[in-house]
Amino acid sequence: MQKNSSWPVWVVLVFTLVVSSLGMAQTQGNESEEKRWLTIEALNTGLGDAPEELRRMSPRETIRSFLTYTEDEDYAAAAHLLNLNDIDPDEQQARGAQLAMQLAEVLKRGEWLDASNMSGRQDAAIEDPSGQNPQAGEPRHNIELAALKVKGQAYDVRVGRYRVGQDDPVWLVMSGSVSSIPLLYEEYGPSILERYIPERLKSSFGILKAWEWLAIPIFLLTIGLVGVATYYLVGLVARCLPSGASTIFADQIGVPVALIAMSLVTQTLLEYVVSFSAIATTTFRVLLIAVMAWGAGTIALRLVDTIMLRLTRRLVGEIDDTKPKDQRRLLTSLYALRRIIILVTVIAVSVYVLSQIQLFETLGLSLLASASVLAVLVGIAGQAMLGNILSSFQLSLAKPIRIGDLVMFEGQWCYVEGIFYTFIRLRVWDERRLIVPVTYFVSKPFENLSVKSSKLYRSVELTLHLNADIALIRDKFLAYAEEEESVIEHHKLLCYVTGQTGTAQTITCYLMTSDPMAGWTAEMNVREKLMAFIRDHHPEWWPRDIMVISHEDIARGDGQVQRSQKVDSSAEKPSE
Repeated sequence: MQKNSSWPVWVVLVFTLVVSSLGMAQTQGNESEEKRWLTIEALNTGLGDAPEELRRMSPRETIRSFLTYTEDEDYAAAAHLLNLNDIDPDEQQARGAQLAMQLAEVLKRGEWLDASNMSGRQDAAIEDPSGQNPQAGEPRHNIELAALKVKGQAYDVRVGRYRVGQDDPVWLVMSGSVSSIPLLYEEYGPSILERYIPERLKSSFGILKAWEWLAIPIFLLTIGLVGVATYYLVGLVARCLPSGASTIFADQIGVPVALIAMSLVTQTLLEYVVSFSAIATTTFRVLLIAVMAWGAGTIALRLVDTIMLRLTRRLVGEIDDTKPKDQRRLLTSLYALRRIIILVTVIAVSVYVLSQIQLFETLGLSLLASASVLAVLVGIAGQAMLGNILSSFQLSLAKPIRIGDLVMFEGQWCYVEGIFYTFIRLRVWDERRLIVPVTYFVSKPFENLSVKSSKLYRSVELTLHLNADIALIRDKFLAYAEEEESVIEHHKLLCYVTGQTGTAQTITCYLMTSDPMAGWTAEMNVREKLMAFIRDHHPEWWPRDIMVISHEDIARGDGQVQRSQKVDSSAEKPSE
């Protein structure tokens, strides 16, 4: 009885599993088809039969056919490459040819289109042998052909894969993109100037049309004249301004302002007067974005430099170690702030330019895939530059030197005049400028004579005869040293005999000075006064050479007595 009652339960379970499996398989099949193509009931019923030579099985074939038909001005055949299902069938033939013509003009001027860049696969799957693209091998049913902007709004021109019933899927310009063609044509269509160009000059000549080869040089000459006029106008304004920071700022922004003016005029001409082919327009567009960004960034940096110069003159004045330590530390921090502003500006300008030319969209995956290779190449090629930049930040943060410090570098007295990204500018005592790479500077030992205090011991060394009066010289040194304003801490004045030879002695006098350069002057003055005193009052103290005319010891006097006795005895013998 139990066995008979359990039999229907197994039958129900098996039936349920079979039905579920069939349902899941059907669902997966539908999802797979949705990824591969878009299913429609009919396609362009108002256009009639498509030409036999029409090829539209892959995105590359569709774009190549469209470009071929539009170059031959066969817009009726090109209309078969558009999805016109949103247009009334009775109007599809007339509207289709017009829309094909308008789309061809938009693509000629809006974005440089190359059919070889499109996928040649029917399923448009991304081919990536490296396997680093996560979407590799996945079929796609629509691809972006172009991305254009009209009044700040983005419009995509996309091609999609459609299948009608059991027919082979085909690639067409999608209906949403077809509906935006008139708006794009109004923005990117022929300009006012092109209406007056003879038809014989509109024929293609290489990558451009014949009239463009003539118009582009004139266009560039006009832009160049605008730049030159702007540059001289800014210079005239600078000369009219009163002397000061504003004049300095105006003198430095002539070139970037001229470039910005050239960019604005170029943009205006391209938008309202003339429109070139996509290759020329794309080139101009990239250059305009780069020039505008560079000009704005340069003006910002010139403004920062002018503000720093004004602060330097107001707070610090002449850059040397006579200024208080706090002012020199402030100036060093300002230079560090300038480098940070430059770095932020360069990064911001680079990101802006790359985002505007849409490199991230077209090359993003490739850049990510080769990031490690690029990092190695940049690290090798820019090792010296990166090392200098990091070393300059290290100097600004640790502050072993400050702007205005007096340093002894490779035997030369130098003031630190500026710490930049890749080099340090040193002002030598004779007003020469020594430019030293940052990494070279930090790798060499140097003396910072201003790190704690600018005071410094100086020494006056004299070489005199052994009979010189040391006490008298010491008194004169103390008197002369106390007369010098830069000599401080008079209780530390010293004068001693520091060396002696057989014919002379070395006398060294030490004096403490307020700063190294003033100490050098005090040392020279004291030396001159001591030498003048010895010359005028005790010239016998000067060292002199001694020539020995006899090797006998004359210090005892024995040799002289014996010699005189011999002479006397020899003189007396003849008289005997």
